[in-house]
Amino acid sequence: MEILQALGLDVLGLGTGVVVGAVGWFVVRCILTGFFTVDQSERAVKVRLGRAVRLAGEPSTRVGPVSEGLARADEDRYVYPQLEVISPGGPYFKWPWERVIKVSVSTQTLSMAYDPESPGANQDGTVLDAVTKDQLNTGLTGQLRYRVSEQNLYAYLFGVKKPIAHVMGYFISILRERIASFEAPPPPVVEGTLEAVEVSAVSGVSINDLRKNLRDLNEHMDRECRGSLSRYGIVLDASLITGIDPPQEVESALAAINTAHNHVSSDISLAQAGADQKIVQSRRAVEIETLKAEAEVEPLTALSAQLSLLKGSGPGALQAYLRNIRLALFSKASQVVLGVKP
Repeated sequence: MEILQALGLDVLGLGTGVVVGAVGWFVVRCILTGFFTVDQSERAVKVRLGRAVRLAGEPSTRVGPVSEGLARADEDRYVYPQLEVISPGGPYFKWPWERVIKVSVSTQTLSMAYDPESPGANQDGTVLDAVTKDQLNTGLTGQLRYRVSEQNLYAYLFGVKKPIAHVMGYFISILRERIASFEAPPPPVVEGTLEAVEVSAVSGVSINDLRKNLRDLNEHMDRECRGSLSRYGIVLDASLITGIDPPQEVESALAAINTAHNHVSSDISLAQAGADQKIVQSRRAVEIETLKAEAEVEPLTALSAQLSLLKGSGPGALQAYLRNIRLALFSKASQVVLGVKP
């Protein structure tokens, strides 16, 4: 009996210890470690039993602003569900069977020559090679600003393995295609004018066209890369191409072409300035002569109007006026010669 009591007490104590241990594990595992917070520059999503938590009704990116940058042919390829995004703040709670994935949504800057899968490529991520339409291998330098969009986190987290690698490849392919086919729009000029001569001075030099139209090139890249949000969940805020350098073997020839163009432009500008100055001087001379003629005609016009008014006043008014004029002239003259009527 004493032995059974001892065994019974041991079994009861063992059962109590198991219950206390289970409760303690539950408190530590589910309650103390179940709370989490989200920073201001982060967004979070929950994965419940291996499936990301969707919004109610499970809407997709097919309808809404996310799909605006896609072409018609790609709308069916990039359709992702909309996830329930956890905003900054907290504390939030998760169960042990749930997993929280946090993503930074702050804007980041990369060199456009950076290769995420091979950092040593493109001269250690500093210069990107591209071929122009006249078969010149140029070096491009610049920056790319991007951020993860909370509107399409499914594509960023689960759509592709390395989203930034896909985005960089997508951007570089569009950029190289644009460089290879770029042609500067010719300005509207009239044949035979000085502007037409200046435009034809450097026609066909693609690097000069690219350098003069960097802003148009950057704006084209911004428009063409709008689809990165629908494809990969990444928004390309801006692309800034800062330099286009020719290859070393043609740099001296290109410099000579640019120098000749500068001389031609200078001569054209001087000739245009001289012609403009002569035109201005001629216009001024015409204005001066016109004013002189008007000044001479004005007294005669006024005298004619006065004489017409006097003639209308009466039959003897004009004769009286002429007599007064003669008397005034006689008073000023030192000698008067009168003709004798036969």
